[in-house]
Amino acid sequence: MRFSPFRLLCITGLFAIFSSTISKSPVLPLFAAHLGADPSGVGFVAAVSAFTGVLFSIPAGLFSDRFGKRRMLLFSSCIFAAVPFLYPFVTQIWQLAAVRFLHGFATAIFIPVAMAFVSELFHKERGEKMGWFSTSTLLGRFAAPIVGGSIIGAFALNPNIGYRAVYIVCGLAGVVTLLLSFFLPQTGESHHHNQPWSETFTTFKTVLANKGILVTCTVEAAILFAYGTFETFLPLYAISMGLSPYKIGIFLSAQVITLALSKPVMGRFSDRHGRKPQIFAGALIGAVSIGCMGIFPGFLPLLVLSIFFGLSLSIVTSATSAYIADLSSREARGSAMGVFGSIMDIGHTTGPLLSGIVATHFGFAKSFIGASLVLILFAFIFLVVAGIKADSKSTDYHT
Repeated sequence: MRFSPFRLLCITGLFAIFSSTISKSPVLPLFAAHLGADPSGVGFVAAVSAFTGVLFSIPAGLFSDRFGKRRMLLFSSCIFAAVPFLYPFVTQIWQLAAVRFLHGFATAIFIPVAMAFVSELFHKERGEKMGWFSTSTLLGRFAAPIVGGSIIGAFALNPNIGYRAVYIVCGLAGVVTLLLSFFLPQTGESHHHNQPWSETFTTFKTVLANKGILVTCTVEAAILFAYGTFETFLPLYAISMGLSPYKIGIFLSAQVITLALSKPVMGRFSDRHGRKPQIFAGALIGAVSIGCMGIFPGFLPLLVLSIFFGLSLSIVTSATSAYIADLSSREARGSAMGVFGSIMDIGHTTGPLLSGIVATHFGFAKSFIGASLVLILFAFIFLVVAGIKADSKSTDYHT
């Protein structure tokens, strides 16, 4: 059975993100604690791979514009296939941090380059196809903790074996990612191996000079700031109200399922009706949803708000990546997605850190309200800089 290039990329993305996610959820904090890490050490190890994304998403996009997106996807797939097999040899915290840093290269390269790859394959259906690709990665993200948790549970009497088994499965998924990557096609892009690096950096500077691209990146960072707050502190907030872990799992699962099911639909909507109004409206829905979590406690209100927050994530993120692709030229699309990936990682990383400070001094409810205010602020900055008038579906976009 032969798959289209897009379906092949989606399947590759599913295995790549499954491999990435199973390496950290739920095994990473458990493995770090098993090695003797205190809570601050666990937090440091968890942040290392995200920090790699902040540092190297931009170079990954830059190199993909110069050497080709398929080559960069193959390179990241090699990391997915090789690094997980180092985890079973880890015996100290610094070794785990070093392996996490190396492993972070894989996702830092794969996600922005894959999104640029999708944007090269499609023009009119760009938002919808990016939505389907994102849904495929969400399936991997959803399945990984279930598989990883089941393996750890099966070896509860011998956790050492359980942790190593998880990382072997992680590595096997990475090997599948690598094998699939060999069948990815070229996208018809022109490579610039022989041009001076000065020209490559000049192209990159055009991305940094584009206010529309930068302000769209900040909206994405703001909603991921809110999402980082949600995923980190909603469980603790719910437990403080006496809700069971089972009910907390329902909140988180409902949010992920809503996001996965609605992304292609919202991507298609942005293709037909414009990206900018959708981004602004989605940000406001997200701000209201997370802000109300601190005002309306209880199982049913939090469940409804979790679903609406998942929908807001879908509304915003299905349009932002497509809009950045629209605003960038073919030669700079990888660089644009690299900038996008780096800035959104900053938002996702700083959300728990800053909201944690607020929660420590003022309580969990205030941390949700604080995240809401951050999202409202950047939504209105987007409104001022980009404008809210619907973007043309036929003439404003670069091919």
